[in-house]
Amino acid sequence: MNYKRLITFFLFAFLPMVGVGLFLHFNGGATEQTTTGPDSMLMGLVFLTGAMLIPLLAVIFTQLIFKEPVLRGLGISFKINRWWFIGWLLMPVIALAVLGVSLLMPGVQWTTEGEAMQMALIQMPDGIGPWGVIAIGLLSGLISGATINAFFAFGEEIAWRGFLVKEFKGKKFLTVSLLIGIIWGFWHFPIILNGHNYPDHPVAGVFMMVLMCVALTPMLLYFRQKSGSVIVPAIMHGTFNAVVGITPLLVTPHNDLLIGGPGLAGLIVLLLTDLFLFLYDRFISRENLFSKVIELDSDGSIEDSKRLI
Repeated sequence: MNYKRLITFFLFAFLPMVGVGLFLHFNGGATEQTTTGPDSMLMGLVFLTGAMLIPLLAVIFTQLIFKEPVLRGLGISFKINRWWFIGWLLMPVIALAVLGVSLLMPGVQWTTEGEAMQMALIQMPDGIGPWGVIAIGLLSGLISGATINAFFAFGEEIAWRGFLVKEFKGKKFLTVSLLIGIIWGFWHFPIILNGHNYPDHPVAGVFMMVLMCVALTPMLLYFRQKSGSVIVPAIMHGTFNAVVGITPLLVTPHNDLLIGGPGLAGLIVLLLTDLFLFLYDRFISRENLFSKVIELDSDGSIEDSKRLI
């Protein structure tokens, strides 16, 4: 592990995010409810989307400074295998599970009459009911998750599941997952404090986001390992962002710390998914990847990935 390279990467990754946070702070925040007008809301959305490319730029600048091949050795591979599709299609299952767990939260009830659902129905053709909105939302989420969302998610994944995996190679899977999850979670703090994901609880939201990223990382790293490509977690990340939005359409009241993907419901589902993958890894595939040390091939793919798929 090269500490100078890590510190350089952190400076390039975190300082621009502070700039994004300052922009949001002086322009009303990251949500429609707190923006000063439509222009500010649009600019906030542009900044939040563009922020996903900051880690990619941080990796590029770091590699250039240390005179290493840009984006080589970071696990970029387009050799498609079944794990690409398993990871992609797992995201709608997780989204529906998050909806189910959200309904178990205290005081939360099912509704198709909420403001969010009514606004969604207005944008749909006549005859499309709530279940149609859900189906269309999941389908469009799968499509956008594997295309435009995956492009922006790649801006993060090349750093979290590419560059940092390379930097932390030689450590055990769960140790790497914990380190990356904490770094990834705290990277969000400037936008979380300005209303992103947790507009009603921005301070508590910072710590909830860290927990979410810690819970997400074993799953994303496992699929990166099984598929042999950092493209797969990018698709999963992009699809997850696209489909977990169905929960706020169907439950009331909305508590950003409890319901939906970023809330406690999402955290529970992700931890259960990690547990399922751990049991699969230990007793079905018998690879025991969760307890192994991560080693990389020269191209940045995880060693023995071809054997694993």
